[in-house]
Amino acid sequence: MRTINILYSFIFVALLAALSLASLPNLFSFSTASETTVLNGKLAHAIEKHYDKGFPVKEFGTNAWAALEYGLFGEGRLGVVVGRDGWLFTDEEFKPSKDPKQADDNWQLIAGVQAELQRRGIELQLVLLPAKARLYSEYFAEKRPVAQQQELYTQSLQRMNSLGLRGPDLFAALQNGKQQGAVFLRTDTHWTPHGAAVVAQAVAEHLRQASSWQGGSASYATQVTGSESHKGDLLSYLPLDPYFADMQPPSEKLEQRQTELQGGEGGGDLFGDSAPEVALVGTSYSANPKWNFPGALRQALGADIYNYAENGHGPLVPMLRLLAKGEEETRGLKLVLWEVPERYLTMPSDLTEFDAQWLAQLRAGPDSAERLALKGSAKPLAAQ
Repeated sequence: MRTINILYSFIFVALLAALSLASLPNLFSFSTASETTVLNGKLAHAIEKHYDKGFPVKEFGTNAWAALEYGLFGEGRLGVVVGRDGWLFTDEEFKPSKDPKQADDNWQLIAGVQAELQRRGIELQLVLLPAKARLYSEYFAEKRPVAQQQELYTQSLQRMNSLGLRGPDLFAALQNGKQQGAVFLRTDTHWTPHGAAVVAQAVAEHLRQASSWQGGSASYATQVTGSESHKGDLLSYLPLDPYFADMQPPSEKLEQRQTELQGGEGGGDLFGDSAPEVALVGTSYSANPKWNFPGALRQALGADIYNYAENGHGPLVPMLRLLAKGEEETRGLKLVLWEVPERYLTMPSDLTEFDAQWLAQLRAGPDSAERLALKGSAKPLAAQ
């Protein structure tokens, strides 16, 4: 192993030296305006930009380094875990939380959101998504999730029960769904449209059994409109394209689905002047139209829904933004479905846009929330 590491380091140093020497002719051709001075650093910055732009094989160097890591050690950049048969996983589903108290803080906020929605007369259902690594552990290579991650889903269901927070157990549904097709993309953190549809059906069935939603009268139908070659977001941690693109995991096809309201019985002017009574809040699993989760939910529920999901902010921020809009925004809602990928339960969120007192109110529980709501003393910054 020591010999391999030495060879690995030697190749890197040799490659770096060769690329640096190849860039020198471009450095000698540098020229700048006469007013560019040395004292304020502008000259040094101009030289740096010129050198970087003219680096003849910069992209090749990046690709070559990634090829060495991937080819010799089966590793990518920080952020990805390389599995077998071209499967990639986010390392967020493998590594421990940086702050052991983060999960407790997140659950306090979840409980506070539940209490605030109850105060507004709205039921909250948590759509807890099992990790891709949990569903496709058969494709692990050497690396395994830490014990904290292995136990996270079961512990999260227990926390939900302790809070009296309803929501379906989606692990079994997705395991069964694997028999009909992939429920997660091989090179992406996200699910497939098939996986999203499986979850939508499981959510609707759970709601009916829990008497939370008996189904609407609207008729929706989903059609497959084609397919496209999909470049998974995890491939960005394997920068092999274009020079070593053949080393990348094989490309995969993403089915394109579209859900539309049907005419005839249950169609037409279904709602008149009425607004949807169900809202969806969540992450890119719900916000990105590629997965068609809102469409699958509309079909499974037989009703239209509002979609407050957002890309790139995790599950907490979109929910807090919804509450921060005030009670008028949620008036008429009877049910909120909150899509939460399990890995986010141990991760921090950037909550700086919200008033600290309002967040403390939510964490403190329903009694504090009701007192402050009556006083009107804590308004979230996002609503101001």
